[in-house]
Amino acid sequence: MLNRIIDTVWGQANALFYPFRRRRWVDLVVILMGCALLFGLVQLGQQWTGAKRPVVDIDLSPRSLPLYTFFSMMRGLVAYVISLGFTLVYAYWAAKDSRAEKLLVPLLDILQSIPVLGFMPGLVLALVAVFPHSNLGLELAAILMIFTGQAWNMTFSLYHSLKSVPQDLQEAATVYGFTWWERLKWVELPYGTSGLVWNSMMSMAGGWFFLMITEAFKLGDQDFRLPGLGSYMSVAVEKGNGPAMLSAIVAMVCMIVFLDQVLWRPVVVWAQRFRVEETAQGEQPRSWLLRLLRRSRLVRWLEARRAHRRHLGLGRTRPAPQPRRAKRAGSIQRAVANTALLALLAVVVWAAVSLVHYLSAIPGRQWSFLAKAGGLTLVRVLVSTALGTLWAVPAGLAIGLSPRLSRILQPVVQVAASFPAPMLFPVVIATLARFHVGLDYGCVLLMLLGTQWYILFNVIAGAMAIPGDLKEAATSFQLSWWQRFKALYLPATFPYLVTGWVTAAGGAWNASIVAEYYDFHGETLKTFGLGATVSQAAYERNLTLLAAGVLLMSAIVVIFNRLVWKPTYQLAHTRYSLTK
Repeated sequence: MLNRIIDTVWGQANALFYPFRRRRWVDLVVILMGCALLFGLVQLGQQWTGAKRPVVDIDLSPRSLPLYTFFSMMRGLVAYVISLGFTLVYAYWAAKDSRAEKLLVPLLDILQSIPVLGFMPGLVLALVAVFPHSNLGLELAAILMIFTGQAWNMTFSLYHSLKSVPQDLQEAATVYGFTWWERLKWVELPYGTSGLVWNSMMSMAGGWFFLMITEAFKLGDQDFRLPGLGSYMSVAVEKGNGPAMLSAIVAMVCMIVFLDQVLWRPVVVWAQRFRVEETAQGEQPRSWLLRLLRRSRLVRWLEARRAHRRHLGLGRTRPAPQPRRAKRAGSIQRAVANTALLALLAVVVWAAVSLVHYLSAIPGRQWSFLAKAGGLTLVRVLVSTALGTLWAVPAGLAIGLSPRLSRILQPVVQVAASFPAPMLFPVVIATLARFHVGLDYGCVLLMLLGTQWYILFNVIAGAMAIPGDLKEAATSFQLSWWQRFKALYLPATFPYLVTGWVTAAGGAWNASIVAEYYDFHGETLKTFGLGATVSQAAYERNLTLLAAGVLLMSAIVVIFNRLVWKPTYQLAHTRYSLTK
């Protein structure tokens, strides 16, 4: 009897701990990665909830860089999670509610056009007042500032995808009687996954662009710096410490490569299952991390247990949906959407009235000055967008149409796109000075460094989404490269290119606040423009002029979008869409 009990207990223990016996090195690597992540999260939690310090001393020694890099990386990842949630809600709402769309899309244009310095002073002061005794307020402010550099591009991408779902997929969802959730889960999100993944990578890069501002923010004599890679680089530039600047650049590259290999490369491989085409792709992208995880017994055991629980759940009988219940659910959904729309409209009206009252004291000549500055910055934005298009379209087509080039160059492009351009500004400005090029024209190049990647990533996503049967048809008809470009590649990628133009122009407006006004070795370099006016107003704590500059910048962007980008979007959806 005792032997039988012992054998039973031993058998159950053996089954329970089977994945941990005879552990291979792969399982050990997976466990070590989990422990390292847990340790980093504990350190991050201590930093966020620790007592607030009046001034943060940034240690420029190389040994402090790993922890600073981890802090910056986690802020970017948390901001991305918030951006993804915002994208799913906002883009779906704008795409499915025609009344809300008339408010949400222009509002998204306005939010995209507001530079980081337009959000930052009020947000930092408010959150610091809410959390006066801890670092949580500053941390939340930095995360939300990174969020403002990520969310708009992702939202535009998903909104465009939801509006472009092929008619046959929509009809299939209607025939099968899908609910709104099933339609979103099985039709709309899978169709928009490819574009969302590529724009997520670009949005993460947009968040890094203002890392030096968000982590090393100063408002007058108040210091709101946070320990991180951006503040490390900012202090190194202020002190002219060349080795520290080089160390920060190396650390930034290492962080970007790490995120590309551990996060984005597996996501790109996973997203291939949602490609909408009838022919197979010649060469599938691969990820060494996914291969490593598939070799882990521990991961396979966890997946088996999850599949077993899912099988048990599928075995249960699910009651058929009742028409009356579905109708009631639809009524509740419409009521919630209408309430949210009215609340949002009330907030927008209140903010507009308050802003008009706040800016009523600005004289007319000040508005004339701002209008001239805005016109000059608009010209620079268009020039930088045009220059980026000239090289990004052929490069994006070459990378997106070739799985081999995509596998080789995608990590390189990701590193180049994610690297914060302001970290390279000292080198670029010094080079421009050597060739006697002033900031009047040089700022266009500085803006181009941060905006050209929006166009490139969207063209790559569009080229990868071209159905294989169309490419095979072009090969069968023996079309030349120019004929393929004119008849297939450019029309198929044009909707993605328009999205790239819109986001690149918005990114150029944001970049203008850094490109037209830059502190270089204790000397302020600036040129006449709206971006320089906004930056100078923020640093001098002239909040009235700051609000006026941000308002004018938003107005120019919205008017340009209504007059130029909206008709271009309409042309892309009606004449150049593959789904119409």
